Amino acid sequence: MKKSLLLSTMLLCGCAAFAQSAKDTAKPPLKIIVFGAHPDDCDLGAGGIASIYSSMGHKVKFVSLTNGDKGHQDIGGGELANIRLKEAKEAGRRWGIEYDVLDNHDGELLPTLENRMAAIRLIREWNADVVIAPRTNDYHPDHRNTGVIVQDAAYLVIVPNILSSVPPLTKNPVFLYFRDRFQRPNPFRPDIAIDITANLAKKVDGLDAHVSQFYEWLPWTNQDLANVPKDKVERKKWLLASMEKRSAVTPEIKISLDKWYGTEKAEKIKQVEVFEICEYGKQPSTEEIKRLFPMLP
Repeated sequence: MKKSLLLSTMLLCGCAAFAQSAKDTAKPPLKIIVFGAHPDDCDLGAGGIASIYSSMGHKVKFVSLTNGDKGHQDIGGGELANIRLKEAKEAGRRWGIEYDVLDNHDGELLPTLENRMAAIRLIREWNADVVIAPRTNDYHPDHRNTGVIVQDAAYLVIVPNILSSVPPLTKNPVFLYFRDRFQRPNPFRPDIAIDITANLAKKVDGLDAHVSQFYEWLPWTNQDLANVPKDKVERKKWLLASMEKRSAVTPEIKISLDKWYGTEKAEKIKQVEVFEICEYGKQPSTEEIKRLFPMLP
């Protein structure tokens, strides 16, 4: 009887110790915040990794700095802003992330002090580990100014006397840029390449929520509206084919994939999302990047 009681006690103590050990080593979820100029910009640049982070239990917030009220050939103003807000929220729902849309007019975004403070507030309140935004060289002034606004917030998020009503971060996040095609004054540098081959359909599922953009406005601007299928299933396939081209691997990206996945695995990767490390935030080590991108092998 004494031996049985002793064994039971030892088992209970062992289970308690294991539970405490698991609790002690449990890591809090990563917090990722992504800024775009318009509802759908974040989705194009980081929709793939957003859905992967979400599926792994991490937290992602997308922020559009304008309400997108000019981006359509037939609709505009408050009506379009309401449509785009609903589309953004639906995309967020499909990926399991948060989606904020600020009430600035499309085509009129400026790197004002007010917008800088808004970015600082959002980054601090989210307690971000990673911040992603466009570079400051881009065809659209809203995109360029989004890059400036977020860059200007990069150091200030840790300064206590800036926006003192919101506690500063105790660490500087890693700031990253989206992939783009612009070459001047300097081309995009693919520092971090993430395999989204198996996840591309999930990314497209979120993009599909932005009906006014991917099936109406953007095809119209590209003089391709007549080629968009009317059937919902077929147009989603059409969008998938378009995203396969957009997320294709280039020779420069292949070098980055070799680094992060190894040559053998990299050969099998077809679709990617790629990011450049901004010089203004924390400069992460290889080990830090692997921690911040837990989908890397």
